[in-house]
Amino acid sequence: MWLISRCPVQTILLYYIFKLVIPWVDVQRLERTSNVFLTDTIRITTQNKERDFSMFLNLDEVFKIMEQLADVTLRRLLDNEGFDLDPGLQEPSQITKRDLEARAQNEFFRAFFRLPRREKLHAVLDCSLWTPFSRCHTAGQMFTSDSYICFASKEAGCCKVILPLREVVSIEKMEDTSLLPNPIIVSIRSKMAFQFIELRDRDSLVEGLLARLKLVHADHPVHYDTTLDEELTSPVFHSTSLCSGSHRFGGLEMVSSQNSEEREKETSPRMHPEAFRQSGSQSPDSGLSREQIKVSLWKDHFVEYGRTVCMFRTEKIRKLVAMGIPESLRGRLWLLFSDAVTDLAAHPGYYGNLVEESMGKCCLVTEEIERDLHRSLPEHPAFQNETGIAALRRVLTAYAHRNPKIGYCQSMNILTSVLLLYAKEEEAFWLLVAVCERMLPDYFNHRVIGAQVDQSVFEELIKEQLPELAEHMHDLSALASISLSWFLTLFLSIMPLESAVNVVDCFFYDGIKAIFQLGLAVLEATAEGLCSSKDDSQAFMVLSRFLDHVKNEDSPGPPIGSHHAFFSDDQEPCPVTDIADLIRDSYEKFGDQSVAQIEHMRCRHRIRVLQGHEDTTKQNVLRVVIPEVSVLPEDLEELYDLFKREHMMSCYWEQPRPMAPRHDPSRPYAEQYRIDAQQFARLFQLVSPWTCGAHTEILAERTFRLLDENMDHLIEFKAFVSCLDIMYNGEMNEKIKLLYRLHIPPALTENDRDSQSPLKNPLLSTSRPLVFGKSNGDTIDYQKQLKQMIKDLAKEKDKTEKELPKMSQREFIQFCKTLYSMFHEDPEENDLYQAIATVTTLLLQIGEVGQRGSSSGSGSQEGGEELQASAPSPSSEQDLVFAETDTGQSPQASQAFPEEAQGDWTVSLEHILASLLTEQSLVNFFEKPLDIKSKLENAKLNQYSLKTCEMSRQSQPELKLSSP
Repeated sequence: MWLISRCPVQTILLYYIFKLVIPWVDVQRLERTSNVFLTDTIRITTQNKERDFSMFLNLDEVFKIMEQLADVTLRRLLDNEGFDLDPGLQEPSQITKRDLEARAQNEFFRAFFRLPRREKLHAVLDCSLWTPFSRCHTAGQMFTSDSYICFASKEAGCCKVILPLREVVSIEKMEDTSLLPNPIIVSIRSKMAFQFIELRDRDSLVEGLLARLKLVHADHPVHYDTTLDEELTSPVFHSTSLCSGSHRFGGLEMVSSQNSEEREKETSPRMHPEAFRQSGSQSPDSGLSREQIKVSLWKDHFVEYGRTVCMFRTEKIRKLVAMGIPESLRGRLWLLFSDAVTDLAAHPGYYGNLVEESMGKCCLVTEEIERDLHRSLPEHPAFQNETGIAALRRVLTAYAHRNPKIGYCQSMNILTSVLLLYAKEEEAFWLLVAVCERMLPDYFNHRVIGAQVDQSVFEELIKEQLPELAEHMHDLSALASISLSWFLTLFLSIMPLESAVNVVDCFFYDGIKAIFQLGLAVLEATAEGLCSSKDDSQAFMVLSRFLDHVKNEDSPGPPIGSHHAFFSDDQEPCPVTDIADLIRDSYEKFGDQSVAQIEHMRCRHRIRVLQGHEDTTKQNVLRVVIPEVSVLPEDLEELYDLFKREHMMSCYWEQPRPMAPRHDPSRPYAEQYRIDAQQFARLFQLVSPWTCGAHTEILAERTFRLLDENMDHLIEFKAFVSCLDIMYNGEMNEKIKLLYRLHIPPALTENDRDSQSPLKNPLLSTSRPLVFGKSNGDTIDYQKQLKQMIKDLAKEKDKTEKELPKMSQREFIQFCKTLYSMFHEDPEENDLYQAIATVTTLLLQIGEVGQRGSSSGSGSQEGGEELQASAPSPSSEQDLVFAETDTGQSPQASQAFPEEAQGDWTVSLEHILASLLTEQSLVNFFEKPLDIKSKLENAKLNQYSLKTCEMSRQSQPELKLSSP
């Protein structure tokens, strides 16, 4: 804290703003992260003088850093199902502002170019790229990563290029001139070349790129597929040079490998037999004409801008996509736009191996896939026969085998079936990989986090872009629930197929932005009907009718019946909307959202969504537990927070993280968070009313073993709070029964570290005298009273309850030691010690009676009544045991536990309970009301300090070993 005290006011302000702005369930964890960050920042700023403190004067930057910290923390804590933390952020104490900026830049890079999550950004450099279609150099930035070189113009939408290194043949430096400062040429294997100029540190850049190029080609040798080459050499997909004819870059002349005659030659791309295209009646001439016009436009575009994954992506191509990609080119362009073609070429034989490995395996995932196979585009002829169904089964099963974290989720079947209509089976697989792992991250998992985040972003966009509609519909969550399928299925499930594929075209080119803007366009078109709707069901009807009547006038095939068209004939006819017009409106009116803006909104809303999931989990757990315990709901919430926080601290504060998979969102709500024995011991020490000094830790171990019924060394919240409920709110007999169970197997084991020989146990010494007389000199016939109470208990005992095993001599000693420890520092300590001494002696006698009865062949004694019936009258030896003692030691004490027992020394739960009931001070102790609130307040204050002290103790031996 001394560091904080030496900071400017802005630093202290940041600390408190962080506490106020982020009211999450694990706010202390976030505070710790922020404190570490602040401490680290202060250390750096101290070295760099006061000039670096200006960061805290910029509130926008402060809040940006806070959002980044919150996003990292919550995703790490709550979404470890699919979140891989950057190495630089693994240790919270080492996080700096630079690390956070690097992570944000890395995520933006992957989102902007829609690259795999494994890609790590190496450099961002200002430069200019020669763009032959504009005959000039376009200013922008070069991004280099492990496997890609990318370029984006400074003017949004002007030009974007993605160059996979596996497509690159050479990277060369050219002569530096005044017109072409610091130029390099990147040549790709399809005989295209890209010229970059104005690059700083050109030598180190080229050296690094060549080193990564060598690694990429070593890991994934270029595989030349003859089938692929045949398609690429067609007039539609053959690579062209950067310009038509020739162009001179300095001293290097780039000449097209195709002559003009070949470019003008037109050949239709061949149809794939696996593509399952519609084989209905022939389209009318007008349809064919429109299709041919589109193909011609695309052909001209390929000549000028390129036709491989390395093509120039400009506003012109976006307009062509918005018009609808021709049926014959759709599959190949989806592969290029998503870069799935790179994965396809880099992994020859991979899909076939997956199909082989997954074939014939039966599990929950395959059962789910089988259930949904016939629900995937059932109206399409391709999936009305086994050929299409089998292909769909193979792709879905292979992907589930590839990515078990996702496995199979609903809506994947609809998307995959459409992919199979326009691509080969293996290509459809890699398209699915691109969608699930690149373009829609976190969408397809058990909690569909990504889709819910985008739903929340969509709500914000509605408020910004359609304020009148948002004002009328006060609760936008209803719209969000309706539009969830728009995002999960890309409108494929709620729009006629021939129209929805145009939406998928835009999605593969522009990513999720296309779905956001189209959703806004749909809401704007139906705003009047939505504002006049009286309830959610009527609003759903308005949207459904509109989407069902979105047609594609350019579709060459006959329209396919929609399974969601359920409206009756007596309704008013709905006007038809052309999908091309709807998409054009979406770009013109709502297409100004950039990737950076969307990613920033996603970051903010991801925190809310994850917190919402945690709130839902918490409420569902409490709903299950509340009826079964007597703890007040508000106290139960505090216990849940303590329980989960303990799990979180051990999972993420310790390196390496122990058993990170314990938080499993796929498990039932009550079982998502579980703790181990060490974590339970800390919580037991904080919240249990049975504090026993040094003996507390041992009692906690036994309690954990008792609660761990399935022996997996983890317990859930329900078991934890049920045990506490007995300790705080249980009746005396329930508390004694719990204590009894804690001192017999499985709670007490043979190897229990506190288990000692009875003869060496302090309980057997006479240093604490056993007093049986009252202060007025009267005596009590305890045997008579005990006999009657045991009879009463035996009558009242529920016959259906499973009888607990009897307690052995060793177990009884541990039971007594726990009781003595529990009374320490109690206001009635002396009375309790005297009472328990009396009860202990009675129970010792009962055990000896049973032992002697067993050794004399009387058999086992079942129940208190049979035990008393078989007990002989007290002998002189027994009289000595019951005799009043005033001195410090009794010579007969050791006779109570002979070293060699003649029989089994045992006492039952009924014996112990009846004995305890004879002493009012003991009854008062176990029946007095206990306050859990004060314990909870103390636990909230001390939970982190207890963990910190434990970690310090663990680190001290390491320091001693490392010291000379």
